[in-house]
Formats: sequence, structure tokens, C-alpha cells
Amino acid sequence: YLHCEAIHVAPGVRICEHIKMTLIYWHDAALNHVTPPGHPERVARAEAVTAALSELDGLDWRDAPLADRAEVLRCHPESYYEGIEAAIPTEGYVSLDADTHVSPGSLDAAMRALGGCVSAVDAVLAGGDKTAFVAMRPPGHHAETATAMGFCLFGNAAIAAKRALDHHGLSRVAVLVFDVHHGNGTQDLLWEEARTLFCSSHQMPLYPGSGGAHETGAVDNVINAPLAPMSGGAEMRKAWGDIILPAVDDFAPELVIISAGFDAHANDPLAILKWTAEDFRWVTGAICKVAEAHAGGRVVSTLEGGYDLDALAASTAAHVRVLMERGA
Repeated sequence: YLHCEAIHVAPGVRICEHIKMTLIYWHDAALNHVTPPGHPERVARAEAVTAALSELDGLDWRDAPLADRAEVLRCHPESYYEGIEAAIPTEGYVSLDADTHVSPGSLDAAMRALGGCVSAVDAVLAGGDKTAFVAMRPPGHHAETATAMGFCLFGNAAIAAKRALDHHGLSRVAVLVFDVHHGNGTQDLLWEEARTLFCSSHQMPLYPGSGGAHETGAVDNVINAPLAPMSGGAEMRKAWGDIILPAVDDFAPELVIISAGFDAHANDPLAILKWTAEDFRWVTGAICKVAEAHAGGRVVSTLEGGYDLDALAASTAAHVRVLMERGA
């Protein structure tokens, strides 16, 4: 029998040391980023995700640490960080725009969401575990170089990619988004970064209004595959199978980072695509297959959107189950 030793993990979960598992980065600071009543990006999202994941065996739960400010500066100017820091209230809420709000615990939560992504990259590239999921909030894929928007403060996925490139010396990192909303922030942060390939499928037209197929990046490193409203899994699989996955295969990434939004689900209130949990399972498996071909199976995924709690829980669990199967 393999020796098992309990370490600090989510309540009721034990892990076995020396066994390769999918890493889950979490910290209860995610519960302290409080948005105004009725806001879709709410504390209950984190509770639904962690409850669903706690039902799965074979996860290695790790604390999402605070990121160093230097990690933010990989993609954002220092003045931007200082502006976010200055906006944090001692009580109540401050609105950065009509959709994006901060409360007293927001900066800590955001820096731990980023810290989870940075730590996940470090761990996966260390050569042990192959796959990791960062179950934190607030999300990040709408945060542009100097603009907080779309519920997002820092560009977590883009910063994680820069960490892999500049700190670990990788040459090619793919950042893939299947959130229902275009990852305009990640696209902005990586627009001129030739060592990355950014690919996004998303409903169009829809917020934030970007993501047309003609947006290809400064160095042909951006691929957008917009999906028509009311389209479902068949259309998604064609877009990924015909457009995105072949491009990723040609790029041959050494690491794949996923911005995992689950708001393309048919039950989500913020959009009108018709995906099911099975569609998220399929696209995750297809991404992992490309990662196995070129990146040694190394995949870091981070939570983005998803606002129907039941759909979010089921879709996240389906996504992470595939990471577990592929990472074993």
C-alpha cells in the first residue's frame, strides 16, 4: 500500500503523497470578494464550485498564495495596480465600472487568484503533476492592460503565460478560452507576444463586443472563433475542430493555459449558447489531447465565468474530471 499522509486541504478531503493528481488551488479569500446584491459574479459561485469539486476523489488541494506585485507587473503597469489598491474601500463597495465592483476583501482575493495561477504554472512545470485547476474568483480574462472590466481586475491567464515564458524559459504557451464572452483582456495583454497563441470561442454578438475573426494579433498570434447566438455543442465542436485545435497543434505549445468559463451552458442567464456539461467535457478532452502531443500533457486551467450555480457546478466537475483522467 502507498503511504498516505493528510495535509492542509479542503474540509473532508485527504490526499496521498507521491501520487500524481490534479492540483486544485483554492483559498477562502475568494469568499471575501463581495459584490453588490443581485450581482451575478457572487460569493455563491465559489461555494458551488468547491462543493462540486469536494465530491471528487483524487484531487490535491493547495492554498492559493498571495501573488507578488511583480507578477501583476508582467502585464499591467504599476500605476494600474496602485489604482486598484487605492480603490479598495474599508467598507461597502466601490464601482470601477458599471459591472466591476470591489469591496474590502477584493484585492486579497484577486491577488490569491493570480497567486494560484502562478503557483499552478510553477508546480506543473516542475515535472510532477501535469494538470491544475485554480478555483478562485474574481475572474481575469476581461482585464485589459490598464482597465478593469467585466468583473475582472488582473489578467490571470495572461500573467500565468508570461510567468511560464519569462521565469521558466518556455518558448511557446497557448492560452485557450471557452468562456461565452470573448477574452478581450487576455487578447489585449498578449496582442504583441509572439511566444503565445491566444484562441477564443465565444458568443457573438455579446459583451464585450470584441472577438471578430479578423482580430489576429500583431504577430498573427490570435485566433477568434465566434459562435452564433443559440448555437450549441455541434457548432462549438466544429469551430474547435476546424479552426482552433489545428492552429494549436501547428503552434506546438510547451504549456496550455485554459480560461475556463462555463457560461456557454444552456442554463446560464448572461448569454444564449446551448452547451451542456458534456460539451465542456469534450472540449477539455480535445485540449488535453493536443497538450499531450506537444506539452507533455501540461495544462493549467483557471475559473472564469459561469453564473447558473447548478450548471456551473456540473460543468466545472466535468472539466476537472477530464483533467484528472489526463493528468494521472
